[in-house]
Amino acid sequence: MKKVLLNTLALATVAASTMAHAQSSVTLYGTVDAGLDYISNQKSAAGHGTAWGVQSGNLSTSRWGLRGAEDLGGGLAAIFQLENGFSVANGKGSNGGYLFGRQAWVGLESGQYGTLTLGRQYDALVDMVAPLSATGSGFGGNIADHPFDNDNLNNDVRMNNAVKLRSATYAGFQAEAAYAFSNQGGGFSNNNAYTFGASWHGGPINLAVAYFQGNEPGTTTGGALSAGSGTDNDPMFVSARTRTLGAGGSYTIGAAKVGLVFTRTMIGAPTQIMQGGSLNAFNASYLTFNNYELNGRYQLTPQLSLGGSYVYTDGSLSRAAGNASPHWNQFMLQADYALSRRTDLYLEGVYQRVSGANGIPVLGNASIYNLAASSSDTQAVVAAGMRVKF
Repeated sequence: MKKVLLNTLALATVAASTMAHAQSSVTLYGTVDAGLDYISNQKSAAGHGTAWGVQSGNLSTSRWGLRGAEDLGGGLAAIFQLENGFSVANGKGSNGGYLFGRQAWVGLESGQYGTLTLGRQYDALVDMVAPLSATGSGFGGNIADHPFDNDNLNNDVRMNNAVKLRSATYAGFQAEAAYAFSNQGGGFSNNNAYTFGASWHGGPINLAVAYFQGNEPGTTTGGALSAGSGTDNDPMFVSARTRTLGAGGSYTIGAAKVGLVFTRTMIGAPTQIMQGGSLNAFNASYLTFNNYELNGRYQLTPQLSLGGSYVYTDGSLSRAAGNASPHWNQFMLQADYALSRRTDLYLEGVYQRVSGANGIPVLGNASIYNLAASSSDTQAVVAAGMRVKF
Protein backbone atom coordinates (compact mmCIF):
# COMPACT_ATOMS: atom_id res chain seq x y z
CA MET A 1 0.00 0.00 0.00
CA LYS A 2 2.81 2.34 0.94
CA LYS A 3 4.58 1.60 -2.34
CA VAL A 4 1.40 2.26 -4.34
CA LEU A 5 0.92 5.58 -2.51
CA LEU A 6 4.50 6.67 -3.21
CA ASN A 7 4.16 5.79 -6.89
CA THR A 8 0.90 7.72 -7.10
CA LEU A 9 2.51 10.79 -5.51
CA ALA A 10 5.46 10.55 -7.90
CA LEU A 11 3.15 10.37 -10.91
CA ALA A 12 1.13 13.34 -9.62
CA THR A 13 4.31 15.37 -9.16
CA VAL A 14 5.46 14.62 -12.72
CA ALA A 15 2.02 15.46 -14.08
CA ALA A 16 1.88 18.74 -12.18
CA SER A 17 5.36 19.65 -13.40
CA THR A 18 4.37 18.84 -16.98
CA MET A 19 1.20 20.93 -16.71
CA ALA A 20 3.12 23.90 -15.26
CA HIS A 21 5.64 23.66 -18.07
CA ALA A 22 2.87 23.52 -20.66
CA GLN A 23 1.19 26.61 -19.17
CA SER A 24 4.25 28.86 -19.46
CA SER A 25 6.90 29.41 -22.12
CA VAL A 26 9.92 31.58 -22.86
CA THR A 27 11.28 31.92 -26.40
CA LEU A 28 14.69 33.16 -27.47
CA TYR A 29 14.50 34.74 -30.94
CA GLY A 30 16.49 37.08 -33.15
CA THR A 31 17.67 38.30 -36.55
CA VAL A 32 21.22 38.68 -37.87
CA ASP A 33 21.54 40.82 -41.01
CA ALA A 34 24.74 42.02 -42.69
CA GLY A 35 25.79 42.96 -46.21
CA LEU A 36 28.39 44.55 -48.42
CA ASP A 37 27.24 48.04 -49.40
CA TYR A 38 28.24 50.43 -52.15
CA ILE A 39 27.41 54.07 -51.37
CA SER A 40 27.78 56.57 -54.20
CA ASN A 41 28.64 59.61 -52.06
CA GLN A 42 29.38 60.11 -48.37
CA LYS A 43 30.77 62.98 -46.36
CA SER A 44 33.60 62.11 -43.96
CA ALA A 45 36.47 63.71 -42.04
CA ALA A 46 38.69 62.94 -45.04
CA GLY A 47 36.33 64.67 -47.48
CA HIS A 48 33.69 62.99 -49.59
CA GLY A 49 33.31 60.32 -52.25
CA THR A 50 32.18 56.77 -52.89
CA ALA A 51 32.36 54.19 -50.13
CA TRP A 52 32.42 50.39 -49.87
CA GLY A 53 31.96 48.55 -46.61
CA VAL A 54 30.16 46.02 -44.46
CA GLN A 55 26.92 47.33 -43.02
CA SER A 56 24.68 45.75 -40.39
CA GLY A 57 20.92 45.75 -40.76
CA ASN A 58 20.27 46.81 -44.34
CA LEU A 59 16.86 45.16 -44.24
CA SER A 60 16.27 44.12 -40.62
CA THR A 61 18.06 45.57 -37.63
CA SER A 62 20.14 42.80 -36.06
CA ARG A 63 18.59 41.87 -32.71
CA TRP A 64 17.96 39.22 -30.14
CA GLY A 65 15.18 39.01 -27.62
CA LEU A 66 13.10 37.04 -25.17
CA ARG A 67 9.34 36.74 -25.23
CA GLY A 68 7.25 34.74 -22.83
CA ALA A 69 3.75 33.89 -21.67
CA GLU A 70 2.20 32.23 -18.65
CA ASP A 71 -1.33 30.87 -18.71
CA LEU A 72 -3.22 32.34 -15.74
CA GLY A 73 -6.45 30.50 -16.48
CA GLY A 74 -9.80 31.75 -17.67
CA GLY A 75 -8.37 32.80 -21.04
CA LEU A 76 -5.90 35.22 -19.41
CA ALA A 77 -2.11 35.12 -19.76
CA ALA A 78 0.83 37.12 -18.42
CA ILE A 79 3.15 38.18 -21.26
CA PHE A 80 6.47 39.99 -21.66
CA GLN A 81 9.04 40.90 -24.32
CA LEU A 82 12.64 42.10 -24.00
CA GLU A 83 14.60 42.99 -27.16
CA ASN A 84 18.16 44.17 -27.75
CA GLY A 85 19.62 45.63 -30.95
CA PHE A 86 23.25 45.32 -32.06
CA SER A 87 25.59 45.75 -35.03
CA VAL A 88 26.97 42.67 -36.77
CA ALA A 89 29.74 44.80 -38.29
CA ASN A 90 31.39 45.61 -34.94
CA GLY A 91 29.40 43.83 -32.23
CA LYS A 92 28.33 47.04 -30.53
CA GLY A 93 24.89 47.53 -29.07
CA SER A 94 22.50 49.97 -30.72
CA ASN A 95 20.01 52.38 -29.12
CA GLY A 96 22.72 54.09 -27.11
CA GLY A 97 23.93 50.77 -25.71
CA TYR A 98 20.71 50.20 -23.74
CA LEU A 99 20.38 46.57 -22.67
CA PHE A 100 16.85 46.28 -24.12
CA GLY A 101 16.70 49.44 -26.20
CA ARG A 102 14.31 48.07 -28.82
CA GLN A 103 11.52 46.80 -26.59
CA ALA A 104 10.93 46.11 -22.91
CA TRP A 105 7.41 45.54 -21.66
CA VAL A 106 5.17 43.32 -19.54
CA GLY A 107 1.41 42.89 -19.49
CA LEU A 108 -1.73 40.80 -19.68
CA GLU A 109 -3.32 39.13 -22.70
CA SER A 110 -6.90 38.00 -23.16
CA GLY A 111 -7.99 36.09 -26.22
CA GLN A 112 -11.43 37.67 -25.89
CA TYR A 113 -10.52 41.30 -25.18
CA GLY A 114 -6.89 41.96 -26.23
CA THR A 115 -3.69 43.03 -24.44
CA LEU A 116 -2.66 45.59 -21.85
CA THR A 117 1.11 46.22 -21.69
CA LEU A 118 3.47 48.59 -19.83
CA GLY A 119 7.03 49.62 -20.70
CA ARG A 120 9.11 50.68 -23.72
CA GLN A 121 6.92 50.12 -26.77
CA TYR A 122 6.15 51.12 -30.37
CA ASP A 123 3.44 53.54 -31.44
CA ALA A 124 0.36 52.78 -33.54
CA LEU A 125 2.01 53.91 -36.79
CA VAL A 126 4.61 51.16 -36.38
CA ASP A 127 2.02 48.56 -35.39
CA MET A 128 -0.73 49.39 -37.90
CA VAL A 129 0.58 51.37 -40.92
CA ALA A 130 4.23 50.25 -41.24
CA PRO A 131 3.37 46.65 -42.31
CA LEU A 132 1.70 48.15 -45.41
CA SER A 133 4.84 50.09 -46.34
CA ALA A 134 8.04 48.84 -47.96
CA THR A 135 10.12 50.18 -45.09
CA GLY A 136 10.29 49.07 -41.45
CA SER A 137 8.54 45.74 -41.10
CA GLY A 138 7.94 45.78 -44.86
CA PHE A 139 10.07 43.88 -47.37
CA GLY A 140 12.39 46.82 -48.21
CA GLY A 141 13.52 47.25 -44.63
CA ASN A 142 15.76 49.94 -43.19
CA ILE A 143 17.41 51.40 -46.28
CA ALA A 144 13.96 51.97 -47.83
CA ASP A 145 12.91 54.37 -45.07
CA HIS A 146 11.39 57.77 -45.80
CA PRO A 147 13.70 60.83 -45.43
CA PHE A 148 14.88 61.12 -41.79
CA ASP A 149 12.31 58.40 -41.01
CA ASN A 150 10.14 61.44 -40.37
CA ASP A 151 6.96 59.36 -39.95
CA ASN A 152 8.61 56.58 -37.87
CA LEU A 153 7.43 53.82 -40.21
CA ASN A 154 10.96 52.44 -39.88
CA ASN A 155 10.39 52.23 -36.09
CA ASP A 156 13.39 54.31 -35.01
CA VAL A 157 11.39 55.91 -32.18
CA ARG A 158 10.02 54.05 -29.16
CA MET A 159 7.89 55.34 -26.32
CA ASN A 160 9.22 54.98 -22.79
CA ASN A 161 6.91 54.73 -19.76
CA ALA A 162 4.05 53.68 -22.05
CA VAL A 163 0.74 52.01 -21.26
CA LYS A 164 -0.75 50.37 -24.35
CA LEU A 165 -4.17 48.80 -24.86
CA ARG A 166 -4.68 46.69 -27.99
CA SER A 167 -7.97 45.01 -28.78
CA ALA A 168 -8.51 41.48 -29.97
CA THR A 169 -9.43 41.10 -33.65
CA TYR A 170 -13.15 41.24 -34.37
CA ALA A 171 -14.28 40.44 -37.95
CA GLY A 172 -10.87 41.56 -39.21
CA PHE A 173 -10.91 44.84 -37.20
CA GLN A 174 -8.36 45.73 -34.52
CA ALA A 175 -7.67 48.97 -32.61
CA GLU A 176 -5.05 50.20 -30.19
CA ALA A 177 -4.20 53.25 -28.08
CA ALA A 178 -1.23 54.12 -25.87
CA TYR A 179 -0.09 56.89 -23.55
CA ALA A 180 3.55 57.46 -22.58
CA PHE A 181 4.15 59.35 -19.32
CA SER A 182 6.79 62.00 -18.72
CA ASN A 183 7.43 60.53 -15.22
CA GLN A 184 8.33 64.05 -14.12
CA GLY A 185 6.99 65.66 -10.96
CA GLY A 186 5.22 68.92 -11.78
CA GLY A 187 5.73 68.32 -15.51
CA PHE A 188 2.99 65.91 -16.58
CA SER A 189 2.91 67.23 -20.18
CA ASN A 190 6.68 67.81 -20.44
CA ASN A 191 7.99 65.06 -22.78
CA ASN A 192 4.92 62.85 -22.93
CA ALA A 193 3.31 61.14 -25.93
CA TYR A 194 0.14 59.44 -27.06
CA THR A 195 -0.96 57.40 -30.07
CA PHE A 196 -3.95 55.51 -31.44
CA GLY A 197 -4.81 53.56 -34.55
CA ALA A 198 -6.92 50.88 -36.20
CA SER A 199 -6.57 48.26 -38.92
CA TRP A 200 -8.88 46.02 -40.91
CA HIS A 201 -8.12 42.85 -42.86
CA GLY A 202 -10.63 41.24 -45.17
CA GLY A 203 -9.62 38.75 -47.85
CA PRO A 204 -7.03 40.35 -50.16
CA ILE A 205 -7.48 43.84 -48.65
CA ASN A 206 -5.61 45.40 -45.72
CA LEU A 207 -6.35 48.92 -44.45
CA ALA A 208 -4.91 50.93 -41.55
CA VAL A 209 -4.86 54.43 -40.05
CA ALA A 210 -2.91 55.81 -37.07
CA TYR A 211 -1.88 58.99 -35.26
CA PHE A 212 1.04 59.89 -32.99
CA GLN A 213 1.86 62.99 -30.97
CA GLY A 214 4.98 63.68 -28.90
CA ASN A 215 5.06 66.81 -26.75
CA GLU A 216 8.49 68.37 -26.19
CA PRO A 217 10.24 65.16 -27.29
CA GLY A 218 13.83 64.89 -26.15
CA THR A 219 13.70 67.72 -23.62
CA THR A 220 14.32 65.30 -20.74
CA THR A 221 16.33 62.07 -20.72
CA GLY A 222 13.83 60.22 -18.53
CA GLY A 223 10.64 61.15 -20.37
CA ALA A 224 8.56 59.41 -23.00
CA LEU A 225 10.96 60.27 -25.85
CA SER A 226 14.61 60.63 -24.83
CA ALA A 227 17.35 62.16 -27.00
CA GLY A 228 20.90 63.42 -26.86
CA SER A 229 24.24 62.20 -25.55
CA GLY A 230 24.12 59.05 -23.43
CA THR A 231 20.55 58.15 -24.39
CA ASP A 232 18.94 55.95 -27.03
CA ASN A 233 18.96 58.91 -29.46
CA ASP A 234 15.17 59.01 -29.76
CA PRO A 235 13.44 60.85 -31.31
CA MET A 236 14.53 61.68 -34.85
CA PHE A 237 13.59 65.31 -34.16
CA VAL A 238 14.09 67.32 -30.98
CA SER A 239 11.31 69.90 -31.04
CA ALA A 240 8.41 71.49 -29.18
CA ARG A 241 5.96 69.00 -30.66
CA THR A 242 5.86 66.22 -33.26
CA ARG A 243 2.61 65.00 -34.78
CA THR A 244 2.19 62.31 -37.45
CA LEU A 245 -0.93 61.03 -39.19
CA GLY A 246 -0.68 57.98 -41.43
CA ALA A 247 -2.93 55.77 -43.54
CA GLY A 248 -2.32 52.90 -45.92
CA GLY A 249 -3.76 49.99 -47.78
CA SER A 250 -2.65 46.92 -49.70
CA TYR A 251 -4.23 44.51 -52.15
CA THR A 252 -3.08 40.97 -52.93
CA ILE A 253 -3.59 39.59 -56.43
CA GLY A 254 -2.33 36.02 -56.64
CA ALA A 255 1.45 36.14 -56.27
CA ALA A 256 1.51 39.95 -56.38
CA LYS A 257 0.86 42.51 -53.66
CA VAL A 258 0.59 46.27 -54.13
CA GLY A 259 0.36 48.97 -51.47
CA LEU A 260 -0.28 52.68 -51.04
CA VAL A 261 0.77 54.68 -47.97
CA PHE A 262 0.35 58.35 -47.05
CA THR A 263 1.80 60.03 -43.96
CA ARG A 264 1.98 63.64 -42.82
CA THR A 265 4.42 64.75 -40.12
CA MET A 266 4.25 68.19 -38.49
CA ILE A 267 7.15 69.36 -36.34
CA GLY A 268 6.91 72.49 -34.22
CA ALA A 269 10.07 74.51 -33.47
CA PRO A 270 12.68 71.81 -34.28
CA THR A 271 16.13 72.35 -32.76
CA GLN A 272 17.86 69.10 -33.81
CA ILE A 273 17.48 66.56 -36.64
CA MET A 274 18.91 63.04 -36.73
CA GLN A 275 20.99 62.45 -39.87
CA GLY A 276 23.76 59.96 -40.53
CA GLY A 277 23.36 58.43 -37.08
CA SER A 278 23.87 61.68 -35.12
CA LEU A 279 21.83 64.70 -34.09
CA ASN A 280 22.47 67.92 -36.04
CA ALA A 281 21.64 71.43 -34.83
CA PHE A 282 18.67 72.93 -36.60
CA ASN A 283 16.59 76.06 -36.11
CA ALA A 284 13.12 76.63 -37.55
CA SER A 285 9.62 77.65 -36.58
CA TYR A 286 7.84 74.81 -38.34
CA LEU A 287 8.74 71.81 -40.52
CA THR A 288 6.36 69.43 -42.29
CA PHE A 289 6.69 66.30 -44.44
CA ASN A 290 4.07 64.70 -46.69
CA ASN A 291 5.10 61.21 -47.79
CA TYR A 292 3.41 59.39 -50.70
CA GLU A 293 4.50 55.79 -51.22
CA LEU A 294 3.65 53.22 -53.87
CA ASN A 295 5.08 49.73 -53.35
CA GLY A 296 4.73 46.31 -54.87
CA ARG A 297 6.12 42.80 -54.57
CA TYR A 298 5.83 39.72 -56.76
CA GLN A 299 6.60 36.14 -55.70
CA LEU A 300 8.26 34.91 -58.91
CA THR A 301 8.97 31.44 -57.47
CA PRO A 302 8.53 29.97 -53.97
CA GLN A 303 12.11 31.09 -53.26
CA LEU A 304 12.55 34.28 -55.32
CA SER A 305 10.63 37.53 -54.89
CA LEU A 306 11.02 40.87 -56.65
CA GLY A 307 9.90 44.16 -55.15
CA GLY A 308 10.14 47.89 -55.42
CA SER A 309 8.81 51.20 -54.17
CA TYR A 310 8.64 54.87 -55.07
CA VAL A 311 8.35 57.57 -52.40
CA TYR A 312 7.71 61.24 -53.06
CA THR A 313 8.20 63.46 -49.99
CA ASP A 314 7.00 67.04 -50.06
CA GLY A 315 8.49 69.24 -47.33
CA SER A 316 7.82 72.74 -46.06
CA LEU A 317 10.10 74.79 -43.79
CA SER A 318 9.28 78.06 -42.03
CA ARG A 319 12.05 80.05 -40.35
CA ALA A 320 13.19 83.63 -39.86
CA ALA A 321 16.30 83.12 -42.02
CA GLY A 322 14.20 82.11 -45.03
CA ASN A 323 11.62 79.51 -45.95
CA ALA A 324 12.15 76.45 -48.11
CA SER A 325 10.10 73.78 -49.88
CA PRO A 326 12.36 70.74 -50.12
CA HIS A 327 11.14 67.60 -51.81
CA TRP A 328 12.62 64.13 -52.17
CA ASN A 329 12.26 61.47 -54.85
CA GLN A 330 13.32 58.00 -53.76
CA PHE A 331 13.32 54.71 -55.71
CA MET A 332 13.96 51.21 -54.36
CA LEU A 333 14.35 47.86 -56.15
CA GLN A 334 14.96 44.51 -54.48
CA ALA A 335 15.50 40.83 -55.26
CA ASP A 336 15.26 38.38 -52.37
CA TYR A 337 16.06 34.66 -52.49
CA ALA A 338 15.07 32.34 -49.64
CA LEU A 339 17.60 29.61 -48.94
CA SER A 340 15.27 28.25 -46.27
CA ARG A 341 12.35 29.37 -44.13
CA ARG A 342 14.72 31.40 -41.94
CA THR A 343 17.64 32.37 -44.19
CA ASP A 344 17.59 34.61 -47.26
CA LEU A 345 19.96 36.44 -49.59
CA TYR A 346 19.08 39.92 -50.87
CA LEU A 347 20.19 42.50 -53.40
CA GLU A 348 18.66 45.93 -52.93
CA GLY A 349 19.29 49.34 -54.45
CA VAL A 350 17.99 52.73 -53.28
CA TYR A 351 18.37 56.08 -55.04
CA GLN A 352 17.42 59.41 -53.47
CA ARG A 353 17.40 62.93 -54.88
CA VAL A 354 16.48 66.09 -52.95
CA SER A 355 15.79 69.56 -54.37
CA GLY A 356 14.31 72.89 -53.26
CA ALA A 357 16.14 72.96 -49.91
CA ASN A 358 17.25 76.58 -50.42
CA GLY A 359 20.84 75.85 -49.45
CA ILE A 360 20.04 74.32 -46.04
CA PRO A 361 22.70 71.56 -45.60
CA VAL A 362 20.80 69.08 -43.42
CA LEU A 363 17.78 69.17 -45.71
CA GLY A 364 19.67 69.64 -48.96
CA ASN A 365 22.08 66.71 -48.60
CA ALA A 366 20.66 63.37 -49.68
CA SER A 367 20.67 60.86 -46.83
CA ILE A 368 19.58 57.21 -46.91
CA TYR A 369 18.77 55.49 -43.60
CA ASN A 370 21.44 56.18 -40.92
CA LEU A 371 24.36 56.08 -43.38
CA ALA A 372 26.56 59.17 -43.58
CA ALA A 373 24.90 61.86 -45.66
CA SER A 374 25.95 62.75 -49.17
CA SER A 375 27.84 65.96 -49.91
CA SER A 376 25.39 66.61 -52.75
CA ASP A 377 21.66 66.35 -53.45
CA THR A 378 21.85 62.70 -54.60
CA GLN A 379 22.84 59.42 -53.01
CA ALA A 380 22.61 55.81 -54.14
CA VAL A 381 23.09 52.63 -52.09
CA VAL A 382 23.42 49.08 -53.40
CA ALA A 383 23.41 46.38 -50.73
CA ALA A 384 24.09 42.66 -51.18
CA GLY A 385 23.61 40.71 -47.99
CA MET A 386 22.37 37.79 -45.97
CA ARG A 387 19.77 37.58 -43.22
CA VAL A 388 19.25 34.75 -40.74
CA LYS A 389 16.29 34.56 -38.36
CA PHE A 390 16.14 32.28 -35.34
